[in-house]
Amino acid sequence: MSVIQRIRDKGAWFVFGIIALALLAFILQDGSFRRGNFFSNTTVIGKVNGQSIERADFEEKVSMYGGRGANREQTIAQLWNNEVASIIMDQQYKKLGLTVTAKEVSDILFNPMTSPLKREFTDPKTGMFMVDEAKSAFEQLKKSKNTQQMAQVEEAYIKPAIQQALQAKYQALLQQAMYVPKWLVTKTASDNNLISNVSYVYTPYSAIPDSSVKVSDDEIMAYASKHKDEYKHDEETRSIAYVTFDANPSATDSMAAFQQVLAKKADLATNTNINTFFAQNTSDLPFYDGFISKNQIKQKSIDSIAKLPVNGVYGPYLDGNEYVIAKLIAVKQLPDSAKVRHILVATHQQDPQSGVLQRVREDSAARKIMDTVEMQLKAGVPFDSVALKYSDDGNKSTGGVYDYFTTGRMVPTFNDFSFEKPVGSKGVITTEYGLHYVEVLGQKGSSPAYKIAYYAKPIIVSNETDAAAVNAAAQFASLSKNKKDFDATAAKMNKPILTAEDIKENDYNIPNLGDSRQLVRWIYDHSVGNVEEEPVRIGNNYVVPIVIADIKPGLPPAAVLRPLIEPIVRNEKKAKILLDTKFKAGADLNVYATATGSSVQKADSVSFSSPFITGIGNDAKFTGASFNKSYLNKVTPPVAGSNGVFALQVDALNSKPSTPEEAQTIQQTLLQSLRMAIYRGMDALRKSAVVKDYRSKFY
Repeated sequence: MSVIQRIRDKGAWFVFGIIALALLAFILQDGSFRRGNFFSNTTVIGKVNGQSIERADFEEKVSMYGGRGANREQTIAQLWNNEVASIIMDQQYKKLGLTVTAKEVSDILFNPMTSPLKREFTDPKTGMFMVDEAKSAFEQLKKSKNTQQMAQVEEAYIKPAIQQALQAKYQALLQQAMYVPKWLVTKTASDNNLISNVSYVYTPYSAIPDSSVKVSDDEIMAYASKHKDEYKHDEETRSIAYVTFDANPSATDSMAAFQQVLAKKADLATNTNINTFFAQNTSDLPFYDGFISKNQIKQKSIDSIAKLPVNGVYGPYLDGNEYVIAKLIAVKQLPDSAKVRHILVATHQQDPQSGVLQRVREDSAARKIMDTVEMQLKAGVPFDSVALKYSDDGNKSTGGVYDYFTTGRMVPTFNDFSFEKPVGSKGVITTEYGLHYVEVLGQKGSSPAYKIAYYAKPIIVSNETDAAAVNAAAQFASLSKNKKDFDATAAKMNKPILTAEDIKENDYNIPNLGDSRQLVRWIYDHSVGNVEEEPVRIGNNYVVPIVIADIKPGLPPAAVLRPLIEPIVRNEKKAKILLDTKFKAGADLNVYATATGSSVQKADSVSFSSPFITGIGNDAKFTGASFNKSYLNKVTPPVAGSNGVFALQVDALNSKPSTPEEAQTIQQTLLQSLRMAIYRGMDALRKSAVVKDYRSKFY
């Protein structure tokens, strides 16, 4: 099997995961492009700090990583994040003069511990990485001069290896710049060992009813303006309200599937040629003409089926979304697992993309090769050598061995030979893949194995059910010309109105709706107040949406910010009320207690490492005041804390000696915090980059 075949079969998403993991710190945030303002160069899907991302190159990667169907949108999003991150970091590497040698790339690719090729070149017998075979596969690819495969291998393996090496060097530079000074460790240890006993008076903000403290839109926006970095939006977002109309199969549809299966029960029971039955009747569960142990059968009704007499039929029964009838064809006592070795002379291979079997050799040519195989084995040539030379199976380098496997894992003919023939049996069998020379090496355990034929039909939505749903949705849309009509129609038709917020232009998934790229495109093609006239099919629902908000980059309006900011501003206003009426500066704790209708309370053993105070929680201002020496036997001025207003007096301030172990732990904690700064630094690079995202023009 070629290296590119191995990539397609096993490795593409694994490698893709490595790329994504290496660039984990980057989260796509930019999205300033608007439809209708697209540049004349329509081959560019984006720019990062002025560097273009060409659509042709990007689309080639999407195809390479199997971006089709529902997974395509997810692939596009992940690849885009990787492209943006890669360009940003490449620019940093160039500024620093970082490079990677061919030897460093080789060390990554063929390192037994860290190689991204391990899944594709691991000996199933020993679990060891086959370095020589991996190197040989790469050499063969170079000699083949297959430019397309070489480009795919470079994209899937070489470039990620280079990026991995560059990132390691970049992080090493940052880590070498990290240093935790001794004084900081000493000071932190000393602070952590401080213990304070305090007396205090505390009134929570909840003592004042929320309803008595109003917060205006102007106050919301004033607070947001003072904290722009926390609340500003870097890209446009939109929100929708929507109603859904269920297009799942109805009870009538379920009964139709039941009757369809029931109608075949008698035919299945009396038919003596089961293959003919399935040739004439398409089943959602294909017939496996082999024996499978009971514990390997995943049908939920297997206990009832196993009790049937041979040729007995059970069902119809519901399994997931299918109605099924099952016929017990035969029962045998077979091993639970088997070990074989084989040599495959292929006549067909499965296309990794489509799954379709494609002919690779004529039957007559395969027969000649198999004759040679048998002749050499009879002549005493080692099996491993013959397998390596003639087998078309991927395990030929390990002697063609399939270590102990359970029933039902192989195609039926191969399965039955492995389990029904005694250990030591040898022979040639034919499957849809070609000719196999098989030798049974071992068998373990013993239990009944069953050959069962399942005839299954899914419960599908009928045209009538689908039409009823789409017609109801269309009627709703026709009556909803604006938000007022939308709300009134929903009330009249008893349809709950749902919302989806913060939808970005390049999103492909809307929470609670699922894959909905078509809907997102509609949202950004329309304005606030627009209702979709043609219901959108998402999963088993027809959706009628209305655009209710368009939040431009910058600070959102007060209505959007209110849920986030109103509690903060309200508490600030409550704090002022309490300070002006209950906590007048200059009084002692008893005066504060009388004014607030509370009592002076005690908190013993307050520490930086355990700052939680019962009734107060974690309040940084309270903790800080508790260790302020200037308040030893002296009352603090009233302080507006996180959840209430307080005044306190430090009654005692003590400390315990630090131990070397504590200092070492603190040093490791501080170092870990510095290492986290690496990822924060990468995030800062991303946020400071100028990213132009034009994907919505194409996808």
